[in-house]
Amino acid sequence: MDKLRLVYAQTGRARWISHLDAMRTLQRGLLRAGVPLRYSEGFNPHALISIVMPLSVGTESMCQMADIRVREDIVLSSLPERLTAVMPEGLRFTDSYEDFDKPAELKWLEAEGLWEYDDADPEEAAARCRSLFSESVTVTRRTKRGEGPFILTDHIRGLSFIPEEKAVRVRVTVSASEPVVNPDLITAAVKQNAPELTPDAARFRRIALFKADGKPFR
Repeated sequence: MDKLRLVYAQTGRARWISHLDAMRTLQRGLLRAGVPLRYSEGFNPHALISIVMPLSVGTESMCQMADIRVREDIVLSSLPERLTAVMPEGLRFTDSYEDFDKPAELKWLEAEGLWEYDDADPEEAAARCRSLFSESVTVTRRTKRGEGPFILTDHIRGLSFIPEEKAVRVRVTVSASEPVVNPDLITAAVKQNAPELTPDAARFRRIALFKADGKPFR
């Protein structure tokens, strides 16, 4: 046994953990659970852990994945429970396995968002959002090269707006590689293209990951 993939949910208070702190938290938890981690060689060895798709601060996820390397065989069936028991509130491990897809095979991210409105009519807001995204929508996006226009609708699919009491639930699948699209850009696009429909509060949660052919990424 050498390489393992861990699947976990990061919700509640844990959504405020930064990527660097998440790496530290995972390492401490793995050591507390007695997982025989493999370390890099050299003068400054570090545990061989990598998060497949780092999470933005403030975003919840039901499908986070971390790849680790171990020095010896361990019992995988009990590993998620052992890890959850030693992790802080909001980190819950759901699966672990050896044979897994390469990160390069990841293409789509399914996410669910909740837009809350204090005064607007959710039925009308949902209908107008559907109309807005029925055509090409461009949003200003910040990258390492600076800000620039980005045709958002070219990289999303399966977008839906469902009215609820004082809220609109958004379900969307966005590109997770080349380019990586943050679901929060859906909210930003509404704010930029139809500011009167901007929600008073908005948050997204990652639901599932898929390969280019639509099969689950695992």
